[in-house]
Amino acid sequence: MREFLETWPLEFLGILSLLVFVAFIVGVIGIAVLYIVDVTQTAHAVRRNFPVIGRFRYFFEHLGEFFRQYFFAMDREELPFNRAERAWVYRAAKNVDRTIAFGSTRDLSKNGTIYFVNCGYPTLGEDAMPNHAVTIGPYSEHPYTTDSVINISGMSYGALSKPAVQALSKGAALAGCWMNTGEGGLAPYHLEGGADLVFQIGTAKFGVKDENGQLSEEKLKEIAAHSQVKMFEVKLSQGAKPGKGGIVPAAKVTPEIARIRGLKMGEDAISPNRHPDIANADDLLNMVNHIRQTTGKPVGFKTVVGTYDWLEEMCENIRHRGIESAPDFITIDSADGGTGAAPMSLMDNMGLPLRESLPAVVDMLCRYGLRDRIKIVCSGKLITPIGVAWALCMGADFVTSARGFMFSIGCIQALQCNKNTCPTGVTTHNPKLQRGLVPSDKAVRAASYVQNMNHEIGVIAHACGVPEARLLRRKHARMVLENGTSVPLDELYPEIRNEGVSTIQKIDHL
Repeated sequence: MREFLETWPLEFLGILSLLVFVAFIVGVIGIAVLYIVDVTQTAHAVRRNFPVIGRFRYFFEHLGEFFRQYFFAMDREELPFNRAERAWVYRAAKNVDRTIAFGSTRDLSKNGTIYFVNCGYPTLGEDAMPNHAVTIGPYSEHPYTTDSVINISGMSYGALSKPAVQALSKGAALAGCWMNTGEGGLAPYHLEGGADLVFQIGTAKFGVKDENGQLSEEKLKEIAAHSQVKMFEVKLSQGAKPGKGGIVPAAKVTPEIARIRGLKMGEDAISPNRHPDIANADDLLNMVNHIRQTTGKPVGFKTVVGTYDWLEEMCENIRHRGIESAPDFITIDSADGGTGAAPMSLMDNMGLPLRESLPAVVDMLCRYGLRDRIKIVCSGKLITPIGVAWALCMGADFVTSARGFMFSIGCIQALQCNKNTCPTGVTTHNPKLQRGLVPSDKAVRAASYVQNMNHEIGVIAHACGVPEARLLRRKHARMVLENGTSVPLDELYPEIRNEGVSTIQKIDHL
């Protein structure tokens, strides 16, 4: 033993030296191989001219987006969501202090900035009222009545991970809001939390198609038999990719997802760019009424507004068919919307922003006397109280958010949604990465996010002098123009909802 204790340091150093030498040799051989590969390949000019060293360019380029996010970008300049917006959502979800000090960092002189006008005599706390309930689908067998203002937008199981869906389902139940299933079908994890659900029917009709790919009445009835499924939404288009269907890369298609959607393993889940059986306004109304009669539940559709003519045609057809033939709601998505995977050409350039499309659709429905019949849901970067309050001013009945809820359960805007490498477990099906997302904890955060959103939207409404958020109108907000001055929204958009009177109104700016 004594001899061993005297000699083992020398033996250890010898082994360590050998390992270092071997590692050095392996490193030299590796660098030599990379050098030969780089100087002989023809695809990358930088690597060909600067072998081995040129490879660091891609590494630093990848790290650049993360360094900009945490070290270089100002609080309000980052896109798609800046640090100030994300920080508010994080604090709201954690139910911690959301006040700020010293002064606002928001530029109130920037063209297009929205701010609200406080009245001389704000609503007192004892005069405040809860948001009144709204009924959707009065002509359906089972209308849906809810007082929820902010709800979870369409995110499918497949785009989201299992624990993310579980967390959002439970969080929605705790907060009393609805959860949209997205176009990937109804997963057991949607039902698990007990939330009210909106079943979305995408262009591929995942979850409700027969063996020929056609809409199946039998499967529609199976979905509708779940009491939690309150409404159906026909997805015509999505904000980040209008004119193109949903995309789930094959790397994210697990056997369970393939079974729920009716896919083959190893294939990308790519939906058609539109419903093959919806080519005009008649087809759209026929589809809406067929699903409503089959399921007994309210039915609407989701769309990105570009041209207006097809919406005008739909309203004309409803006038001839009768008010009961109208969709029960329209979800307006916009160029502000996001997704897990979309072509850059569409995400950056296609569709109208919500700021333009929401008032246009609301005013069009007023023009045709349909504003009370058709409820308006809107989505597109509305993750803070100011965005939701603006939407209510412009005439929306409900707001849905996807990315706001993703932030609430831990998303850090790593921009890895399409790569199955999401570091927070929100959009990955890698079990090791999913481990970081604990549904029971994140459900509470999603619920807190909703509750604090509702509270601060109410704070805005009370400062404007109304007792609850759904009483906000265009006169309660102003927009900054190019010259730096602001004008009330009711001057920019003089028509608003028809206040319960179904009359045909003329709107000059349409």
